[in-house]
Amino acid sequence: MKRGHDRARLVGHDRARPARDTALRRVAREARPFLGARTGAILRLAGWSLLEFAQTFLGGYGVARALDDGFLAGRPATGLLWLAVAAVAVLPSVLAARGVFGRLADLVEPLRDGLVRRAVARALSGALGRSGDVSTRSLSQVTHQSEIARDGWAGLVLTLRSFVFTAAGAVTGLLALSPALLLIVLPPLVLGSALFLGTLPPMAARQRAYLAADEAYAAHAGELAASVRDIAAAGTAERTMAESRLLAETQLAASRSLARWSAVRVVALAVCGRFPPLLLLLGAPWLLRNGLTPGGLVGALTYLTQALAPAVQALMTMLGTAGGRLVVVLDRFTDAPPPPADDPAPAPAASADSPPPPRHPARHTPVAELHEVTFAYGPRAHPVLDRLSLTVGAGEHLAVVGPSGSGKSTLVAVLAGTERPTGGAVRWRGRPARPADATSVRVLLPQHAYVFTGTLRDNLRYLRPDARDREIAAMADAVGLDALLSRLGSLDAAVEPDRLSQGERQLVALGRAYLAAPPLLILDEATSRLDPAAETRAELAFAALPGALVVVAHRIGSARRADRTLVMDGPRTQCGTPGELLRTSALYRDLSGLWEPEEPAGLEEPAGPEGPEARRGEEHGIIRSTPPPSPV
Repeated sequence: MKRGHDRARLVGHDRARPARDTALRRVAREARPFLGARTGAILRLAGWSLLEFAQTFLGGYGVARALDDGFLAGRPATGLLWLAVAAVAVLPSVLAARGVFGRLADLVEPLRDGLVRRAVARALSGALGRSGDVSTRSLSQVTHQSEIARDGWAGLVLTLRSFVFTAAGAVTGLLALSPALLLIVLPPLVLGSALFLGTLPPMAARQRAYLAADEAYAAHAGELAASVRDIAAAGTAERTMAESRLLAETQLAASRSLARWSAVRVVALAVCGRFPPLLLLLGAPWLLRNGLTPGGLVGALTYLTQALAPAVQALMTMLGTAGGRLVVVLDRFTDAPPPPADDPAPAPAASADSPPPPRHPARHTPVAELHEVTFAYGPRAHPVLDRLSLTVGAGEHLAVVGPSGSGKSTLVAVLAGTERPTGGAVRWRGRPARPADATSVRVLLPQHAYVFTGTLRDNLRYLRPDARDREIAAMADAVGLDALLSRLGSLDAAVEPDRLSQGERQLVALGRAYLAAPPLLILDEATSRLDPAAETRAELAFAALPGALVVVAHRIGSARRADRTLVMDGPRTQCGTPGELLRTSALYRDLSGLWEPEEPAGLEEPAGPEGPEARRGEEHGIIRSTPPPSPV
């Protein structure tokens, strides 16, 4: 589950970005040239919006004049006339809506087109450089994220335009009624707006961190559900739980931080929207004593409650919801595409006089050790392994053979760390075996290969996500996966496990393990569905790697190709070279005689009771009539 751990680190990296280079700053740098190139469209939009300014101004001013010059002065006709002026002022703003939306398209559509072009350029650059999941990311940006940016930008422009001209109309009207009104109304508006604007950068950062944490946890949960067998085989349950806990705690911390800043935003909304009318009513006696008319007081309340407060509320709501998402999405487009990885320098060619490199360097280094290991499936059960000591060195090829039920799968389970011994010690690289070290030391392939729905590339890179295409091509040639690759068409072809034969699934799992190149590779009948030629090719490819190879033999050829062979007969074991065992082990001679000659039979040969090998083996109690249970 390496990916979950990497995601946790990436989430932490996002949270640790310097404040001086926030998402809002990065988006602002990109926005300045975009807006500068569209000054004409902005001015035309402002021209149509002047009608909204006039509507706001006449709405409050007309009410004030209707009271002071009309109804309170005993002239109801004049009062009705001013109210009619305030009502008629609404009509031009309604007619201007068509012009506003027409000019809005001049600002919104170029943004979407530019984002799509950038995403496509990123995808092409990533494809040429063969970099990871750039194509998937770019597809999301073209189809989904660009539409989020388009809708969010359109809503933000409309709301910001309405706020600017509505606020300008209201402030102008208050100034016309009485300049003293601004002394009461403006301070809470300025204070609340400043408090709200101050929350924008940290809210954008917190929302980005929360989205990243949510995506990381969702991806981790999806991989976890599909990887239960691998987790059991690798013995990494504790590590996986720790990764899940870390991702959940990261998401919780991000959500709490976001909630705290949301509370600050609520306070800012209250200061802007609720305080000005309240302060106006509290200051009404002082205002009336200093020349404000009753009509002016009602007109000021009209400005605050019918124009200014709703405009402020709409702007802050838009900035707090769609605005935050817009900044986060646009910031994803501002990220530079990952550069193509440099090809590794070719190894220097060996001269004719130079000695060939050793096939197994550092063979003396022990990769795995069993010291007096005993294992039983219960306190009163007979031990399957009885004080077994075994050392597997780097570059060594060890085969394990024995009758059915002799403990071969138990041995590899203990050696791989998926089962704890009843007694004795298991060491990896000279240290006690720990589940936390399992994924870095060994790979265990059971008989039933694990293949998931996805691309062939994702399946092969499951244990090594950074593997390059040239490494995958070399692996396919070495292991024998080229025929399957040709049939599917490409590494990006979809793989459906039900459409693959058992032999093809085993080849995919073998290719995955070859790319990982672990220090210790254990094949527990992992080539049982391959024909002898394919099995030989795969085992020779693994034997050429510097790591140790342990194979539970399915055919006598596996034992003959090994450096050493371990013969198991329950608690009794004997280890040696194939030649030594032919002389000293009667059981090994019997097993060698019962195995059929190796004749190619295609990619997949009959398994279980269909083959003559199985029938002869069942008669002697050596070969199972049904596949053994997988250790995972």
